[in-house]
Amino acid sequence: MRAADFRPHRLLRNAHLQSVLASSGVRRWLLRGRRAALETHAEEVILDCGDEVRLQGFYTPQTTRETARGLVVLLHGWEGSVRSTYLLHTGARLVGEGWDVFRLNFRDHGDTHHLNPEMFHSCRLDEVVGALQEIAGRYPARPLAIAGFSLGGNFALRVALRAPAVGLPLSYALAVCPAVHPPAILNAIERAPWFYHAYFMRKWRESLRRKQKLFPQAARFSPTELGASMRELTATMVARHTDFGNLDAYLDGYSIAGDRLADLSIPTTILTASDDPIIPVEDFHGLKLSAHTELEIAPAGGHCGFISDFSLHSWTEDFIADRLARLAA
Repeated sequence: MRAADFRPHRLLRNAHLQSVLASSGVRRWLLRGRRAALETHAEEVILDCGDEVRLQGFYTPQTTRETARGLVVLLHGWEGSVRSTYLLHTGARLVGEGWDVFRLNFRDHGDTHHLNPEMFHSCRLDEVVGALQEIAGRYPARPLAIAGFSLGGNFALRVALRAPAVGLPLSYALAVCPAVHPPAILNAIERAPWFYHAYFMRKWRESLRRKQKLFPQAARFSPTELGASMRELTATMVARHTDFGNLDAYLDGYSIAGDRLADLSIPTTILTASDDPIIPVEDFHGLKLSAHTELEIAPAGGHCGFISDFSLHSWTEDFIADRLARLAA
């Protein structure tokens, strides 16, 4: 299966429609029956990630085989959660095919704002690596794979890059539309139709207000600051709540552009779409990748969309299932 094989219905080829449908309530409702096997048997787990950091996740063991084909850790995107539509449906597909699945919430995503006093930012890689180490120790099913979407894809690739040095027994990584070059992404969101910026900012502001209510003793953001643009609010967050000093240094801190993935030794697949309105495809063409990394660029699909037809099935699930089946074989 190759990315070039993805051919959506002609009425679904618009990149913005693909992107919106991926997380839409309509798709969530139409496919609601698929989630039962994933959520009914899910066990909530609070992980000790080191340095007194706690992250929440949900573990669902497969029940279709005598022995699991392996364990897959799924990572959501920025301001998503373990209950994001794309994560639920991907997890349900994998459980049905005999994989144990662990869905991890990043700090301050989902209902986890109370677990840690300091707020989330995209450079908090150490705690995600710590979470994977804890997951690997708790659950023995092998091979161990990780798959992430958007910012979660960026984290998945950085975890895979770090894994050998920390002894994490990771066998495979897959990233769907991963964030590559953060400055370019910020520019793309500012140039894109208004609803992208509005969508992300509404969710981020709600998250920051929730954090401030739980930890009022820490100086957070004024109403005026919360009303600022994504670029301005991010710059304020960086200055006040990180050690990066300025916005450019922070954005560079989680970039995987250029040759930063060149030493990736774990088998890895990157899937993206040439018409992604959030993650510029040019950033993928500029990557220097090792022989262990497969880059697949579909002609269409939007941002984490890949909606095939009016059933709102995402071809991404087929692609992920295909690559994991190769791993299991």
